[in-house]
Amino acid sequence: MPDTDGRSPRERYRVQVRGEIKQRAWEQIATAGVSALSLNAIAKQLGMSGPALYRYFANRDELITALVRDAYRSLADTVRDTFDNGADLGKLAHVIRDWAHTDPQRYFLIYGTPVPGYHAPDDTTAISNEILAVLVEACGPLPDEPATPFDDHLDHHRAWAGDLPTTQTLHRVLSFWARLHGVLSLELAGHFGGMQFDPGLLIDEELSELRAQ
Repeated sequence: MPDTDGRSPRERYRVQVRGEIKQRAWEQIATAGVSALSLNAIAKQLGMSGPALYRYFANRDELITALVRDAYRSLADTVRDTFDNGADLGKLAHVIRDWAHTDPQRYFLIYGTPVPGYHAPDDTTAISNEILAVLVEACGPLPDEPATPFDDHLDHHRAWAGDLPTTQTLHRVLSFWARLHGVLSLELAGHFGGMQFDPGLLIDEELSELRAQ
């Protein structure tokens, strides 16, 4: 009999098992990296046979795609909610940093070294573009720059690849993105260890330089 969410007990069980598989996958990634992800090892941990697990994820790439979608969806919703609550670009930068610190492996899965032999489907790119669309809104047009469809606030989620923002706004967004992820990637990889400074302050300085341009 369907529950109040319209799903049958079998469907709810399937969602539950897929969630458990993804949780085990994250644990495995944290220990050995995504390249070592093994469905057979996860099946053993869950007390399942390999063929039984393949009923939930057909192969390694399908499991990675589910993890990538979840990661992008989490960050896109976090960025959108923060911006809709009145945050400026500086606040967004630190919210993204906090999100990355919550689970560095999740961050590196979508912004780190590409997984050898894995190609993400187009819909994952569409989710990641929602993040850039919010940053376009946060940057806004320069005083002498004409508005674009991105500045009209028409939709809750916007398509990045449809009507691109003007060149100046796009340059500021990509500069922000490169500076933020440059600091974040170095920080999360431990390259600032022993330097005795706050990478958050470095992000603030990078944003100040960007605003001054």
